[in-house]
Amino acid sequence: MQLATIFRVLGVLLMVFSLSMTPPIAIAQWYGDGAWMAFFIAFLVTFTTGFLCWFHCRKADTDLKARDGFFIVVLFWSVLSLFGALPLMIAQQPHLSFTNAVFESVSGLTTTGATVLSGIDKLPHAILYYRQQLQFLGGMGIIVLAVAILPMLGIGGMQLYRAEIPGPIKDNKLTPRLTHTAKALWYIYVGLTILCAFAYWAGGMHLFDAIGESFGTISTGGFSMHDSSFKYYNSPIIYGIASIFMILGSTNFSLHFIVLQRRALQNYWKDQEFKVYILLMVAISMICFGVLYFYHSYKDPTDALIQSVFTSISMVTNTGFTADTFQKWPSLLPILLMMAGMIGGCAASTSGGIKIMRIILLLKQGSREIKRLIHPNAVITMKLGNRVLPDELLQAVWSYIAVFIMLFVLFTLILLACGLDLESAQGAVIACLANLGVTIGNHLQSFSELNLPGKWSLIFAMIAGRLEIFSLLVLFSPAFWRR
Repeated sequence: MQLATIFRVLGVLLMVFSLSMTPPIAIAQWYGDGAWMAFFIAFLVTFTTGFLCWFHCRKADTDLKARDGFFIVVLFWSVLSLFGALPLMIAQQPHLSFTNAVFESVSGLTTTGATVLSGIDKLPHAILYYRQQLQFLGGMGIIVLAVAILPMLGIGGMQLYRAEIPGPIKDNKLTPRLTHTAKALWYIYVGLTILCAFAYWAGGMHLFDAIGESFGTISTGGFSMHDSSFKYYNSPIIYGIASIFMILGSTNFSLHFIVLQRRALQNYWKDQEFKVYILLMVAISMICFGVLYFYHSYKDPTDALIQSVFTSISMVTNTGFTADTFQKWPSLLPILLMMAGMIGGCAASTSGGIKIMRIILLLKQGSREIKRLIHPNAVITMKLGNRVLPDELLQAVWSYIAVFIMLFVLFTLILLACGLDLESAQGAVIACLANLGVTIGNHLQSFSELNLPGKWSLIFAMIAGRLEIFSLLVLFSPAFWRR
């Protein structure tokens, strides 16, 4: 473990992260909401700490080993979340406790969208913007995670997507160098965010809201500028715009790259993961509409259709925006939507959850096992497209899903011990472990109601889910710390 190199990188990360606190200072000054001092203090503390880390280790070796990469990724979301909590603690409004501030910061940076805040509409503009910006930065970090770190574990988005990439793109790279790959995907991410903000503004949103909501949409984070989320806008046009960009944000970013590079939209539909993803959204939307129509949950069938489509896309993409209280729909639907949210979006996207590609591979593996029972002596290979999938990849998928289920059970038991009922505990764990943000349960109206052990358990769950579990759990292995 090259601690000096790690602290050097951490110092740079903190200094760069401190710059993200300067836009809220300008916004606070513009609106005169009095929150600028909190961000200025947080900027000084974060930048100074980062500078000291970098300066002390500036001569360290710049080459990183795989173990160093895992450690830095965990530090990215944990340490930056701690410093990201500073403005939320210092500002007079909301003036959160340490635990609540860390929960909110982690939720933003992991693009989970679970919140301990109430009275969001009354918060200073600088705080509102900052919460949304945390999601935007978290989404950028996830893209780097997908292309740089997770392939080392054999479970990353790019690793999963490799077999499906058509044509001459090989060796898990979209461009010759990793930095170029990250830049290319970042440009797509920023470009989609700008397009989303413009579309919201053109659709009738105030410019400030449009920028903030675009951060939460492309990052599939789910924080909103208002307590009532997208119900505040009450506009089918806004719901339609949000739906399109939620889908784009939860689609494999390397697929976006290929489509732009080849200037051929049909490449989207040639991608098996994307095809299954769209069909899943259509199926769940139709089920929701059918149930709502059958139970006469809405007087106007058009309203039922709009709510069904928007809520289904929001949950399947792992975003968590709401335009109505879907928890009060017929009991089948909230459970169905939470299960869909647990699956999540495509590999190498900003979406959380298990991922569509893993579910596809799981089903293919199940089909292969059935064929083996019928033909015990047959040699049956698994293919995705025209490429044979290695057994190591399938083992990694099985391992991931097994550990995901184990953590789900563990965190549920912890929340039950904290006094929650089973439905609320399971809903809260899915919301955080799958980075969904929205929960169900009659006895948990807000995450602020949880006690300290419950909140810290879910903080760990959010980070574990965002880091695809193994990137975090590898640090708990004794072998990781041996020389």
